[in-house]
Amino acid sequence: MAKELLLLADVDGLGREGDVVRAADGYARNFLLPRRLAAAVTPANRRLVEKKKAEKAEREMARKQEAARLAQRIREASVQIARKVAEETRLFGSVTAQDLAEALAREGIEIDKGQILLDHPVRELGVYTTEVRVLPEVRAELKFWVVEE
Repeated sequence: MAKELLLLADVDGLGREGDVVRAADGYARNFLLPRRLAAAVTPANRRLVEKKKAEKAEREMARKQEAARLAQRIREASVQIARKVAEETRLFGSVTAQDLAEALAREGIEIDKGQILLDHPVRELGVYTTEVRVLPEVRAELKFWVVEE
């Protein structure tokens, strides 16, 4: 016998939050209900799920707006990295994503080095651009200068 339930959270292999699903009695009684992943289908529970969805959408919107502001600051940032030069324009070592993250931190922009999409380490003096992934859907282009120390 299957029981009809309203999912209160995403459940792998069953459905997403807010879906009305049919689950076996034992699965519902022993797993979904005790862990508060699902509840009986009632108007009150439907309102609860809709309220949670609205709050989640509001938090997501605020997160995206903050990411857009951070992306704008990254676009406007002026980052210079000084390195010792071996030959005319060839560097001792290289400039990596970690170096860029530290340079941005000095500008007051805190990001993780994993968010900087640097194709390869920079080994020569010059002006470069790279992409920074603030969120998966929000990206910014970072322009930086590698200058002689």
